[in-house]
This record gives sequence, structure tokens and C-alpha cells, in this order.
Amino acid sequence: MSLSDFALPPSPPASAPSLCVTDKTAEPRRLRRLHMITWGCQMNVYDSGRMADVLAPLGYGPAESPADADMVILNTCHIRERATDKVFSELGRLRVIKEARAAEGKETILAVAGCVAQAEGAYITERAPFVDIVLGPQTYHRLPEMVARAHRAAGPVIETDFPVEQKFDFLPEAAAAEERAVTAFLTVQEGCDKFCSFCVVPYTRGAEASRPAASVIAEARRLVARGAREITLLGQNVNAYHGEGPDGRDWSLARLVRSLAEIDGLLRIRYMTSHPRDMDEALIAAHAEVPALMPFLHLPVQSGSDRVLAAMNRRHTADEYRRLIDRLRTARPDMALSSDFIVGHPGETEADFEATMQLIRDVGFAQAYSFKYSPRPGTPASGAPGAVPEAEKDRRLAALQALIRQQQDDFNARCVGLEFDVLITGPGRHPGQIGGRSPYLQAVHMDGPQALTGQVIPVKIQGLSSNSLSASLIINPFAQERASA
Repeated sequence: MSLSDFALPPSPPASAPSLCVTDKTAEPRRLRRLHMITWGCQMNVYDSGRMADVLAPLGYGPAESPADADMVILNTCHIRERATDKVFSELGRLRVIKEARAAEGKETILAVAGCVAQAEGAYITERAPFVDIVLGPQTYHRLPEMVARAHRAAGPVIETDFPVEQKFDFLPEAAAAEERAVTAFLTVQEGCDKFCSFCVVPYTRGAEASRPAASVIAEARRLVARGAREITLLGQNVNAYHGEGPDGRDWSLARLVRSLAEIDGLLRIRYMTSHPRDMDEALIAAHAEVPALMPFLHLPVQSGSDRVLAAMNRRHTADEYRRLIDRLRTARPDMALSSDFIVGHPGETEADFEATMQLIRDVGFAQAYSFKYSPRPGTPASGAPGAVPEAEKDRRLAALQALIRQQQDDFNARCVGLEFDVLITGPGRHPGQIGGRSPYLQAVHMDGPQALTGQVIPVKIQGLSSNSLSASLIINPFAQERASA
């Protein structure tokens, strides 16, 4: 699990013109409508946007709801408990809409994409035969072909193989309408070779694969040209990045970051999600030497017990993690940390749980994400002995979350009175207010003009609420202009 293992709102698909019509006397083709439902991680959000890009040449533009859509894609996540049940519940709702549209003479293509599709493809079509397309996360570059086959086929189209080609080599440039935002995600790596005992990612996303550095840099330049000032590099195991560089050699994530930092207008770089075993000295040095690389790192540890870490197949110890954090903070003293924790892994004792609590106390986190262990079919831990009772998992999770919440509150409280550079991302919740992100991904709001959007502005933190910080502009150039006028 990772920072990205929580539900996010659907990513709006890009709009596109309808297909060209060569017969000038013919009626223009009706614009097709696409509705995207996205669950799960930031990479799924990115994937949903790229699926919309792939379908744009077919004339698909955005639909506000499934009832208005000629095609609905449910982009799924397999990380959380009962993910498959959630998919079928949503499919039941979509079936009613599809049948109602059919009664009006309207066709609706219904597709299930993502990790549940990869893991449960045959079962989906067996239990929900009204689904037209099932596609895994490595095949969405083939969507136009799948749509054509779905129009012709009597049964569902299933594409859940891991293709030899890299999908990124076949994707069009992202549509400009999708990317006019101050912050953006950019997938640079997919898959995982670590095979943690609790995790389905190696089975649903495949082996580790990295995009060529030139492809990443080109997409980053396009994002910046369209207004992005902060880019988050995404990967299931992003610090294992080893894409081919322009020089023909494999580039590390550290080298990629240094190259991206040279793009004029790109002010901030982040990356997630990382594995402790791939946090090498070059990447630690980049944190010390590249100002655009933010001093906030999500580095999942999962447990503080060496016995549980071994059972999880994490291949690092708790003390190795502590020493790694020490090296990071030596290189970048203002570094803040986030992490993931799983409680109740099979065989976890009270002593094991206390070791996790001690690690949290030792390290100190600005935030963290924590989960109860739940078995994933096909993973080694799913059949392991020593299941922890649900009530005990609940108790441990509550205790761990209380400790993390206290550390997060303490971290935010220490920020009050400090001066931060904040990236202004847009309007705040109230008139005359703007909002942005601190270097530590905290939401910050203050009074100020909308014209500051996209700029990094020095502010002083004045107070805090449960989910954000309040601040005041240290220098308000617009106020100065009015005073001198």
C-alpha cells in the first residue's frame, strides 16, 4: 500500500472535436460522450486522463454523468478490502442506466479497466455479461481497437495480457484541456518486482518497467507549457526508475530529477511511491542539491517489527529504515516524512505492534496512511497462519492512528510563525481568498489576488485548522502597486 491507496474523485476526461467528415454534404457525426469513473491511486487518475486522450480521435468528449454517456469506463483499484464487491455494486447501477438508454435507442459501451479488471477479468464478464470491454492497466493504448471490436462482437472484449510493447510508446500527446492546472501527475514507472507478501501490484501491474527519459522530459515540457508548475512523478516503485537516457544508458530517478529541474518554469518536483531498498545515495544527494525537489518524502515502511517485515518480504529491517531516515535528514535537515503502515498482518503479536509504535515515535512523521491487513487472493500472505482477530486489528489501528494524528498535529503546530514558500494553485473557499501548497504538501489559504496563481510566494503561517494552514502574504505586490499609484 502507498500514499496513493485511497479513493480520489473522478478525473475529468479531455474534450475533443468530432471526427472529420470527408463528404461535405453529409451531416457531421454526433459528438460521442465519455464518462470516466476513477477509483484508487494517483496513477489511476493519470491513466484515466490518458484513456480519454486515446479515445479523443474517435470523437469522444466529456459527459457529466453515465446517463449522458455513449461510453462509460470504470477505472478500478484492487488495493482496498472488498474491491471486487465494490466494482459489482457500481456495475449494477451502471447496468440500469445502460438498459434505460437502450430503451431510448441509445448504445452505451461499458468498460471496466484497471487492477480489478486485470485480476478478475473472466469473473467480471461471467457475473456481469453486459460489460462490453475489460482491459488491464497495461493495454489502454489499444482502446480504439477494443471499441471497434466491441461494436462488432457478440460477446465481451477482454484485454488483460501484459503486452510486449510499452503502452507509452503508442499514446498521443495529452489534450491541452486536461492539463491546464498548476499541479500535474506524470507516470514514469510502472509495476513492481518486490513481491511483498500482502500486495497484488506485481500481479495486476506486472514487472517493473520505466519510460525512456526523453519521453518523460518531453511530456514534462508540455505540462509546463500548459501551466504546470509542480509535477509529481508517479510509479508503483518510482525510485526503482531505470529508463533509457538520451545517451543510451539507463538513467536513475536522481538523474531524471536533475534533468527535469532544468526545465524553465518547472518550480517543484515530487515523486511517489518509493521503496526503502531503492533509496540510493544519488537520490539522497539530489534532495540536498536540487532546490526544486521538495523536502517531503513518502517512504512506506509498513511495520517496525523485523519479524513482520520478514514475513512481508520487505527485505529491510526497522533499523535499516531508521538509518536511511538519518541519512536523508543529514542531507536535507528540513526533510519531512510520510509513510504507510499495516496492522494485523498474519502472525503479528502485541510485541510486534509495539515495535511499530516505537519506530513511529523514533522517526516522527508529518503524516502517514495506515490500514488493517486484509487478504488479497493469490498473494502469499492470504493463506498464512496466525490471522489476527478483527477486533484486535481495530484496536491496534485506532492506537496507531491516534499516535500519527498527534505527530501530524505537532508538525503543523511547529509551522505556525514560520515563513514558507507556497505554490498558489487557485482560489480559496471564501471570496478574496487564494490557496496553495506548502513544500510539505499542506493546504495553505490566505487573502490575496487570483493573479498570483501559478507563482511561488513567500508567506507567513498564522494559524492552523484540522486540515489546513492559514497564512498571510509577506509581500503583496498588488497592494504595493496600489499604494504607489
